[in-house]
Amino acid sequence: MASVTPMDDFSGWLPIRVWRQAGDWRVDWCWFGERRLARPFFRDDVDDALRLPFNQAFRRETGIQALFDWQAASPGLQPAALIFHASRCGSTLMAQMLAALPGNIVLSEPPPLDSLLRAHFLDAAATDWQGRGVQALLSAYGQRRLGLEQRLLVKLDAWSVFEAPLLAALYPQVPRIFLYRDPLEIVVSQLRQPGMHRVPGLLGPSALDQRLPGAQGMTPLEYSCRMIGEIFQGGLELCRRHGGIALNYSELPGALWARLASLLGVEDEDRAPLQAVAAFDAKQPSMTFSADGQAKRESAGEDVRQAVERWVRAPYLELESLRQKVGFGSLASFHTIV
Repeated sequence: MASVTPMDDFSGWLPIRVWRQAGDWRVDWCWFGERRLARPFFRDDVDDALRLPFNQAFRRETGIQALFDWQAASPGLQPAALIFHASRCGSTLMAQMLAALPGNIVLSEPPPLDSLLRAHFLDAAATDWQGRGVQALLSAYGQRRLGLEQRLLVKLDAWSVFEAPLLAALYPQVPRIFLYRDPLEIVVSQLRQPGMHRVPGLLGPSALDQRLPGAQGMTPLEYSCRMIGEIFQGGLELCRRHGGIALNYSELPGALWARLASLLGVEDEDRAPLQAVAAFDAKQPSMTFSADGQAKRESAGEDVRQAVERWVRAPYLELESLRQKVGFGSLASFHTIV
């Protein structure tokens, strides 16, 4: 390990924000010490950490170079798996289950990673260092702060599927999963409670701007379906061109201790704690889980059904065909494709 000065030592610190300021890229660090990342989303863990008196009194802000220097001084774990998803399809459940195993560091949609993956939309010069920045950021998250950590598992934002080629190039041997479910259920959920990417312009510059020009003139239903359709298409491209593993929500939670067990490092003795987590609502862990797929499908009006058929059904059926063609008993296809 390279030597570092006290001011360069970020042991116990994690990046919580990356942003562009006056032409430079800045990093905001927060003290976590030995606190595990265990909440449904990274931002929830950040909110908890920021309540610590230490973090209310002391903050660290650096340039992007500090990430590179920290990676060189203290290389962290590389990702063991990248989890892409179509939103509202069980990705939070999957992350919470994996976070229950003490050997895992699970990143659940960390905003700094999203900022770096989309940096080129704000700054053309970012393409010169963007890949190194992503690797250095994940190295910072992959520090063995407890000494028990064996795997770094990364759940990305739904729109990050469009940045999959960059991540595949950075981590060619790292398994990539695309999780999805019946698109009718996803669209109903997005119409009821819009995510950031469901409202045109709210997310900020992204690949959706290029894929859906004229979004401001679309109805919420049209935009929701076309946006989800583009994400499904991105997932299909991930599986076809970059060795992605198609995973249907209907396979959860059992897939984690069955066909994905070897990929995710799940042992036989891990099944009980994983099942215990699956019994509760992933986003509200104090509540027991209740399946809602049928209710969502039944609540959809004919206009919603027709829009889903028009803009989402085709890539969904292709993903299902690919998933069934590959089979559920082996993951050898990942390594043959990459």
